[in-house]
Amino acid sequence: MRLEAELRAKRDAGRKLLVPYVTGGLGDRWVDVVAALAAAGADAIEVGIPFSDPVMDGPTIQEASQAALEGGVTPQGVVGALADSDAGVPLVVMTYYNPVLHAGHERFAAALAAAGVDGAIVPDLPVDELDGWGDAADAQGVETVLLAAPTTTDGRLAEICARSKGFIYGVSLLGVTGERRALSDMALTMGKRLKEATDLPALLGVGVSTPEQAVEAAAAADGVIVGSALVRRLLDGGGPEEAGAFVATLRAALDRG
Repeated sequence: MRLEAELRAKRDAGRKLLVPYVTGGLGDRWVDVVAALAAAGADAIEVGIPFSDPVMDGPTIQEASQAALEGGVTPQGVVGALADSDAGVPLVVMTYYNPVLHAGHERFAAALAAAGVDGAIVPDLPVDELDGWGDAADAQGVETVLLAAPTTTDGRLAEICARSKGFIYGVSLLGVTGERRALSDMALTMGKRLKEATDLPALLGVGVSTPEQAVEAAAAADGVIVGSALVRRLLDGGGPEEAGAFVATLRAALDRG
């Protein structure tokens, strides 16, 4: 259980956690981007597997997913490339349930494990429908990270926290992923609820876009997930160096507090 163990250890040592997101297959150098994020201070890296109907994602990540799909990327190709990424930090794939179901639970979990992927986020697979995938992932040592939204009731939050592994992903607003001018008021409430509900590392994502917002969100939780602001830089032509530089600014801000 490398993902949870490493995040717990860093959190318990007083570090605010940083998990950047990158779309797998976006550009010829996306694996180099993964390495650059790790070198810049990421504590784990979330890699999105492009999908044609990304219901959780806003325009930026939809654009990135479409570009990757038009370039011929496949789930198998993304996972296979991660086997050679040698990032040095835990890797988490984010995918929708359709590719998991198409591959088969056991086959998909085994492929992730063989590639050295430590965790998986499947946002359209709720906690009470996890059995097939959850059992297959557990058997391969792949940690399934669950999401909690601002509308999640206290009872269901307890159920989600009890089943989630690696960390708990707190959705900081009602809406899809994307950059925001300011952090949602819901984010701080979400962070407080997560910290009261579980000892799992609690990270806030969706709408965290700047170093200042990262610090604000991390004050209420154990850390942050940053996706669209990073992916936008890649879509605008930035490569590993620019991606690493952006993550370094997030890391420096979180370390200063």
